[in-house]
Amino acid sequence: MREDLLHVYLMPGMAANPKIFEYIKLPEDKFEIHYLSWIIPKNEESLEAYAHRMCEFIIHDNIVLLGVSFGGVLVQEMAKIVQVKKLIIVSSVKSKDELPTKMRIAKVTRAYKLVPTQLVSKLDVIADYAFGANVRKRLELYKMYLSVNDSRYLSWAIEQMVCWNQDVPDSGLIHIHGDKDEVFPIKHIKDCMVLKGGTHIMIINKYKWFNENLPRIISETS
Repeated sequence: MREDLLHVYLMPGMAANPKIFEYIKLPEDKFEIHYLSWIIPKNEESLEAYAHRMCEFIIHDNIVLLGVSFGGVLVQEMAKIVQVKKLIIVSSVKSKDELPTKMRIAKVTRAYKLVPTQLVSKLDVIADYAFGANVRKRLELYKMYLSVNDSRYLSWAIEQMVCWNQDVPDSGLIHIHGDKDEVFPIKHIKDCMVLKGGTHIMIINKYKWFNENLPRIISETS
């Protein structure tokens, strides 16, 4: 194992598997990519406790931690536990103030408790949270990316996303966001690197931009 490589850990979005990163390539002489996957939460497990368990899969020091969507929320919690050289979130939020109105209402009314995650059409139900409502028509195309269909996980993940209570963002965090994001509209997002034409699934369909720019973003000093 080369000691001069910078280790980059990638966390997919809600219910998604690491296949969403299949087109992400970084120079192999400088970086080594590691893929993180969702695990099933324990009963009544807090996001903080879950983050502690996820950190058990981190086997390097001073890493780059990148998370997409709800995975971006999780890596922010993980960065409070492990040492990171760079923390990057994509198509995500930095605090509860950036959550869209419908999620804020769902938190107050506890409407998230009514999401029917036990139905057979779990992927259809989760589509709004994972990829955005417009993707429902093309869900067949994205089913290969949504593989975590355990009802306990889905109920837990939706609740943790809607009820995330972070007030102050990490000062060194880098936020990359699309101006066409359907899940987390840009109008609620502050202090981010805007990717023109980027939707909530831009890690998949704008991978060329990430391949061209991530090495520089990672290497730049904060």
